[in-house]
Amino acid sequence: MPDTRDKTPDAEDQASRIVDEQSSAIVEVPEIEHTAESLGIELPENRQECERLLVRELGEARLEASELLGNLQRVAAEFDNYRKRTERDRIENVHRASQRVIESLLPALDSLDAAIALVATTDTEAKMLEGMKSTHTQMLETLRGDGFAPIEAVGAPFDPALHEAISVIPGEGEQVVDQEVRKGYVMNGRVIRPSLVVVGHA
Repeated sequence: MPDTRDKTPDAEDQASRIVDEQSSAIVEVPEIEHTAESLGIELPENRQECERLLVRELGEARLEASELLGNLQRVAAEFDNYRKRTERDRIENVHRASQRVIESLLPALDSLDAAIALVATTDTEAKMLEGMKSTHTQMLETLRGDGFAPIEAVGAPFDPALHEAISVIPGEGEQVVDQEVRKGYVMNGRVIRPSLVVVGHA
C-alpha cells in the first residue's frame, strides 16, 4: 500500500530553501518602456495616419542609423590608414637616420679597405693587418643588423644601378666588372653608394 503520509517539516524546509536560493540567483533585467510622448512623437487620432507616421519615423530612423554607421566605418578606415601611414613614416625616418650615420662611416671603411689590401713585409705589420681585418669584419657584421651590405662587384655582370664605370676595357661579349676601385654599399635594398669599377668582358 503506497505511503500517503505528509512530508516531514524538515523536507519542506529544505525544498523551500532550494527554491529561495535559485530565485535569488536570477537577475531581473528591467524593461525600458517607451511611449510616443517620451520619443517626442505626436500620434494622430486616425489609425491609418498613425501607422503611416510610425512607418515614416521608422524609415527615417533606419536611414539615419545607416548613415551614422557609414560615417563610423569611414572614420575607422581613415584612422587605420593614418595609423599605417604613420608607422611607415616612422620606419622610414629610422632608416634615413641610420643611413646618415652609416654614410658618415664610409670613409673609415674605405681607409680600412685600403689598409688591409697592403702586403705585410714584417711580423709586426702582419699582426697589425690581422687586427685591422678583424676590426673591418666586426664593423660589417654590426652594420649588417641595419640592412647594410657591400655590393657584389668583381666578376659580377655590370649593372648601372649598382656599378659606376670609370673605364671600359675594349672587347666583345657580356660586360662584367673586371676591377673594383672603390666598394659600393646597399642598405635595406637601396643603393647608398655605387661601386666604382672598371668594366671588362666575359
